[in-house]
Parts: sequence; C-alpha cells; structure tokens
Amino acid sequence: MVATNGDQMLDFADQVVLVTGASSGIGAAVAQAFGSRGAQVVVHYNRNRDGAEGVVGAIAEGGGRATSATADLSNPAAAADLVDGVVSRYGRIDVLVNNAGDLVRRRAVADVSDEEFHRIMDLNMTSVFAMSRRTVPVMQRQGSGSIVNVTSVAARTGGAGGSVVYATSKGAVSTFTRGLAKELATDGIRVNAVAPGIITTPFHDRHTADEQMHTMVSGIPMGRAGRPEECVGAVLFLACPAMSGYVTGQVLEVNGGQLTP
Repeated sequence: MVATNGDQMLDFADQVVLVTGASSGIGAAVAQAFGSRGAQVVVHYNRNRDGAEGVVGAIAEGGGRATSATADLSNPAAAADLVDGVVSRYGRIDVLVNNAGDLVRRRAVADVSDEEFHRIMDLNMTSVFAMSRRTVPVMQRQGSGSIVNVTSVAARTGGAGGSVVYATSKGAVSTFTRGLAKELATDGIRVNAVAPGIITTPFHDRHTADEQMHTMVSGIPMGRAGRPEECVGAVLFLACPAMSGYVTGQVLEVNGGQLTP
C-alpha cells in the first residue's frame, strides 16, 4: 500500500506509547494502530491477560513492537508502578492514552452503595489522575509529550439509564483534560480527550441489554453504533504533533451525530 501524506504525518517511529485498558475494545484498536505506525507500544491490562497478549501478538505479526503490562489502575500506587516500569524499560513516554475504565453496574442513584460509587470513580477518574500525575514529570523532562484521555458522550448527556455515576466520572475526566492542558501548555505537553458515543465493545456486552441498546442506537442520526476502529483516527490525530500541534484542551466527539455540541 502506498502511504498517503496523512499516513506519513501519522508516524510514531521510535516513540513510546502507553495505552491503558488495551486488552479489548477501543484500547486494543488504538494500541494496534500505534503499533502499525512504528511506535513501541505498551499494552496495559488488568485481568484480561489473554486479550492483551493477543493485541501484542497482532502488533508483532504486523511488524510492530509491543509488550504487555498489568496493573489495577483503581489503585494510585499501581498506576505509579506501571509508569515507572515503562520508563525504566524504555527511558521515556511520548504518548499516554488513558483509556481504562468501566461502568461497573447499571443502578439507579438511590441504589448505589458508597463502595460502588468509589469503585466507579476510581476506575474512571482516579486512574486518569494517577497515571497523568506520574507521567507528567517524565514528559516535562523530555520537553514534549501528548496525553489523550478517553471520556464519553455520557459526560455531556448524563448517560443512559442506570449510569449517572459513570457519566459523572467521565464529566470529571473531560474537565480534568481541559484544566491539565492549561497547566502544561508551556511545557510542550498537549492534553486532549476523545469522547466516544455508543461503540460496540465488550463494555456494552456486559452492561447494556439488547432492548436498551436498540433504544440508544435509535437516537443516532447515522442509524448504527460505532466500531472501535472508528475511534482510532481521533486518538492518533490528537497524539500526533504534526497533525494537531496547536490543539490542546479539546474533547473530540465521536458519536455518529448523537451529540452535536
């Protein structure tokens, strides 16, 4: 295949890219895309080791380089250890994609326990904070870097049934993205986010019944759910200084027209 100018600009050769929650879904698609464009990819997972090793294998099969690493990112200490391990092995982190997260369970607010509330917030927001806090000094020493957070259309809509706490956590991720971007703008570090809409991933297999999924998709102008691969271009664009060097503090919506802010 002959590379287009856009393909040539989306070149991550010799860059170290850490993608959290990359054993399936959007994270897996993103990790493979970086691997196909020359990056040394670190595929993070929590429990799904087989999925992560499958992603590593797919990257290697395509001629790329990847390793896997495990951590429970709801624990800030584990996040710090993950970042330190990557830096110890590769010496730098050029791109951090904070993709890990989960809805945990659909419940009405009145039925959400304190433990469940904190679990959702830790998985979706604390993980982004902890990973960023540890990675920012690394990028500051380098004088460059890009952080791409994965938030959600729920951050703006309040979420579908039984997902208020999840939507709240993702709203916090979007706000954190904007604030951190301002804080790091003079350090050569850009911080942006991608907000997927309804994407066919194991996330919805776990948490969304067929009837609810049908109702949600019926409100999308394009008439269908998205695919994980359809989120990849937005992440690559935001991670690549040649494509988005003057873009920071932005949340890029990928939702088939479901939300047009």
